[in-house]
Amino acid sequence: MEKSHLKSPDNGLYEFDSVIRKGYGVICGIDEAGRGPLAGDVYAAAVILPEGLVIDGLNDSKKLTEKKREALFDIIKEKSVSWSIATASVKEIDELNILNAAMLAMTRAFDLLSVKPDFAIVDGNKTPQLSVPCDYVIKGDAASASIAAASILAKVARDRYMKELAEKYPQYCFEKHKGYGTKLHYEMLDKFGASEIHRKSFLVKYYNGKQK
Repeated sequence: MEKSHLKSPDNGLYEFDSVIRKGYGVICGIDEAGRGPLAGDVYAAAVILPEGLVIDGLNDSKKLTEKKREALFDIIKEKSVSWSIATASVKEIDELNILNAAMLAMTRAFDLLSVKPDFAIVDGNKTPQLSVPCDYVIKGDAASASIAAASILAKVARDRYMKELAEKYPQYCFEKHKGYGTKLHYEMLDKFGASEIHRKSFLVKYYNGKQK
């Protein structure tokens, strides 16, 4: 299918989805979380919301507090027609590169849906390989209710995963930075070195710079 590269109108998250449903039928939103961190898997989620559903406070996950995301996480799972969460591993990130690994996680999330949509809308400027037509929406998590819902599921699931890793690798303080390249994280890397759940491909430039 030739991409149209959907753009967000100024009429809200739900109206955006409603317009697409009129043209394509059942739609799902797809988004990922964790492309930027130095450690941990990349997560993706796919969500099919029912027509007419309004979830109070639904928005781009980055614009919400952790407490609000956690509350919406359960509501989205309860109210969705279908939802799924999938990952691509640190090993896959290092072997495939982060873009391809994120696309793989998105494909896996789509494939796990119990209801197959007619069309998928994906946050960003690229689309994964799916079995149905799809298109991307730049800043889609702020344009589409379905993508916003997916962004929350992916973000909350990954944050919980990083808190679990913090218990296994307490020296890196993952519960504080979720694996992102903060000053604290780099300090811990300098002190303890990289662990098995660090993305080695992300650290090449950093370590090469340290050797100069």
